[in-house]
Amino acid sequence: MPGPLIADASTDAFAYSLRQLRVVFREAAADDIGTELERMGGVRTLVVCTPGRAQTAQRIAAGAAGDRIIAVFDGAREHVPADLVDSVTRLVARERPDSLIAVGGGSAIGLAKALALHAPMPILAVPTTYSGSEMTRVWGMTADGRKNTGRDERVAPRVIVYDPLLTYDLPAGTSVTSGMNAIAHAVEALYAPDANPVASLLAAGAIERLARALRALADLHRESAGAAVRGEATHARHEALLGAHLAGRALDMTSMGLHHKLCHALGGMFDAPHALTHAILLPCVASFLLPASPLATKAVSEALGEGDAGAGLFALRANLGIHATLRDLGLDGADLDAVAAAVAPAAPEHPRKPSTADVRAILEAAWRGRDPSDD
Repeated sequence: MPGPLIADASTDAFAYSLRQLRVVFREAAADDIGTELERMGGVRTLVVCTPGRAQTAQRIAAGAAGDRIIAVFDGAREHVPADLVDSVTRLVARERPDSLIAVGGGSAIGLAKALALHAPMPILAVPTTYSGSEMTRVWGMTADGRKNTGRDERVAPRVIVYDPLLTYDLPAGTSVTSGMNAIAHAVEALYAPDANPVASLLAAGAIERLARALRALADLHRESAGAAVRGEATHARHEALLGAHLAGRALDMTSMGLHHKLCHALGGMFDAPHALTHAILLPCVASFLLPASPLATKAVSEALGEGDAGAGLFALRANLGIHATLRDLGLDGADLDAVAAAVAPAAPEHPRKPSTADVRAILEAAWRGRDPSDD
């Protein structure tokens, strides 16, 4: 079966940059954090994580040549609140670390990036979800109801240690929403204005691996009536984590578009849960944008094994048991109006420029849980 079409003779001019980066992917890789930290040059290292990953972070710290670890901060929070960053920045000024280890998903890695933005130092990331944040130089912080983002080489992790064993206890609901978040990175990379053949190959491969792995995890969870499925899920966990890595790489090589703009607005304005918001919005945004990008549409369709890319994303979300809507997150019509008014004026033009009415219709579809093209 031929692979997804990602370029033609009229679109094969491209440019992209690579940076210094070491990636380690294998089971039990977290046991060798000390070696990787030494390779990176970390002598006084601060570990950051969320409360839910405190035990994992403490275990990693204890095995990472303990004399190199000066503290473990376990208060990372979603959307990286600016007041939290200010507080931990004071800890950094007091303890004077020369490096950071981030253990967890986007909350922990996002906090490490924010700290490195203020006091540049190398980051070693140990992802435990499929957020993909570890692969990018994208940072974000939330203050006064607004999530601000940017790109800076100083915040890009220097070393990434993927240990699939650390994802085995990820709850099924968290796994599928985090996986849809990763798929959103890949879909957006396919129609980005700076899409290129390398990023598109990574993105298409990510969607295919993630969709297959997430379906398998959802099926195993249903068949086991919610019980642990560690052994049977081994291959799916490996595939999902690898897919998230590929999606994160594709996202880092391209520009973020309307989908991410909406998710950031919802997170900043209403503290909407990050991964679930991605999962809710992705099929709705993609159904609006993909028809304007035939190459991206073909790539997504083939990666999902579906004839219609937008419908395929809706079907995948349903198959994974994700039925939440923006209404379930507590938003009302006035909230949708506010988000549309905030996002539309600065919405990206590629692959098509949405009007305020278009953005409002996408949000309405996500509020009702249906395809915006059904109208």
